[in-house]
Amino acid sequence: MGSLDGQVIVITGGGRGLGRAFALHLAGLGARLVVNNRNRVVDENGLGPADHVVREIRDAGGEAVAEHGDVADPATARHLVELALDTWGGIDACVTSAAVSGPAMFHRSSPEAFEAVIRTNVLGTAQVAAACSAVMRERRHGRIVLVASTAGLHGEPTVSAYAASKGAVIALGRTVAAEGAGRGVFTNVLLPYALTQMTESGMASEHRHLMDPAAVAPVVAALCDPRSTLNGEVIVAAGGGLRSADSVEWGTVLTSETASGTIPAATSGTAPETPPEAASETPPETIPEGSGGLTPARLAELLERSRKGPAHRYANAQDGFLDLAEEMTR
Repeated sequence: MGSLDGQVIVITGGGRGLGRAFALHLAGLGARLVVNNRNRVVDENGLGPADHVVREIRDAGGEAVAEHGDVADPATARHLVELALDTWGGIDACVTSAAVSGPAMFHRSSPEAFEAVIRTNVLGTAQVAAACSAVMRERRHGRIVLVASTAGLHGEPTVSAYAASKGAVIALGRTVAAEGAGRGVFTNVLLPYALTQMTESGMASEHRHLMDPAAVAPVVAALCDPRSTLNGEVIVAAGGGLRSADSVEWGTVLTSETASGTIPAATSGTAPETPPEAASETPPETIPEGSGGLTPARLAELLERSRKGPAHRYANAQDGFLDLAEEMTR
């Protein structure tokens, strides 16, 4: 008996790269899979990537069905849910791994190309996750794993649309996690590093042996496990290792002396007082007329002071707002 025995899991992008590794690993643990991958390329028998993965699973004694829709099409999400329900009567987990990169310098990216990436990576992810979530919420049980990227955390040159889309997926995952917790539907976001079609051209040779997509699959399986109660996690994973990731706001500092409130030194992260002799070496900055009282140099100084303050982490944006508002009105 595997840890996922009998669990019905919908996985998008399951025909290649990371998605394929996830699908094979989940099936090896006993999961029943709806494997989605659009048929951009088929073999001489008319079989696409999803068909080949399903064949591998069945040949190993597992259960799986293939689905060939484009996740950018809302009809695909509906069909995936219908296929899972008609075949096995339920949905226990959903893994959204379908994505495109669309590399281009930002100023050279056409609106159509940018939109195509957003449509697949953001809308495609959201549509499938929402359709599966509706079934899970009704049954008060479900696990959702949204596959994003560290490009969505840190940015990445030449793939602006991809980075923007993956940042959106991270925010989506945290939001869906908060909404679903009360209904037993837990959502987490995975940011994997692996050697795939998308990354092979830029992967350094000394790292390639570590970046097997299969090394990330156990993290997906743990998040899909019905025993897991993890929710709202953002996890970076690669080569048998992982990191917890988070969004951080640093210490609060006032932008002007006339701002409301008094920020305590411990909160603002104010640097130690400058000795008089050192202060005399640097003449006070002249604030140009029309600058609004905040010059670029002053802003840079305030940001540096903020970074020396304590880290603030919040479950949602409303908590962050309330905390800042409270500090500003003390």
